[in-house]
Amino acid sequence: MIDFKKLREQNIEITKRAVKSSLTRDILIIQAISCIEDTDKASSIFVNRLREWYGYYNPEFTKSIRSNEKFSELIASMSKKDLLKSLKLDEARSMGADFEKKDLDAALELARSLNDLYSFRKYLEQYLEKAMSEICPNITAIAGPLLGAKLLSLAGSIKRISELPSSTIQLLGAEKALFRHIRGLGKSPKHGVLVQHPLMESAKMKDRGKVARALADKISIAAKVDYFKGKFVGDKLKAGLEARFKKK
Repeated sequence: MIDFKKLREQNIEITKRAVKSSLTRDILIIQAISCIEDTDKASSIFVNRLREWYGYYNPEFTKSIRSNEKFSELIASMSKKDLLKSLKLDEARSMGADFEKKDLDAALELARSLNDLYSFRKYLEQYLEKAMSEICPNITAIAGPLLGAKLLSLAGSIKRISELPSSTIQLLGAEKALFRHIRGLGKSPKHGVLVQHPLMESAKMKDRGKVARALADKISIAAKVDYFKGKFVGDKLKAGLEARFKKK
């Protein structure tokens, strides 16, 4: 007679082991790049709020510095007088409003929190660079750790991206534009997140489709080598791309 209770317990145990062993490091890489993207969105919202808030107090300095990271770092560590002095301006002639200490402290606390967010992003980026170089060295050599991780995230896994044709890799990140084109509502996209690659950024607009195809071809090869643990060929693949497209 079949013991259904025991059979159920055995099936549950087998499932638990299968779930535990299903975790691979490429999944952790996808979590890290997703966290970086979330951090970028959050920091963008916070720094816009900080610039508006602190701008009432010190508008001259707020308008003088374009780097958001440097802006939050400086206002958190220097007084209004010293900041204006660095611009060769007299504090008495500033058109900024006078803040009570408790009001200024609230704005500066946002600046300090934003600095922590920037530091956290740098930590994640360092973690990602190391993880990508270990798991996907060939993809990293061609696309870089951040772009390579984005491609991995869009594909779903290193196994999945190794199975994709280069034409699909070329359009990763452009799915909405592709679906609009299929419905007859726009032109066919020539690239997705590959537009963030240095070779794409330096290419003329008319050449971007050609560069994107070449990049996708090399990344497709690199993904297969990485998934099947082949020898490192990323340097050769990258050199071929640069010889073909890099401006001299």
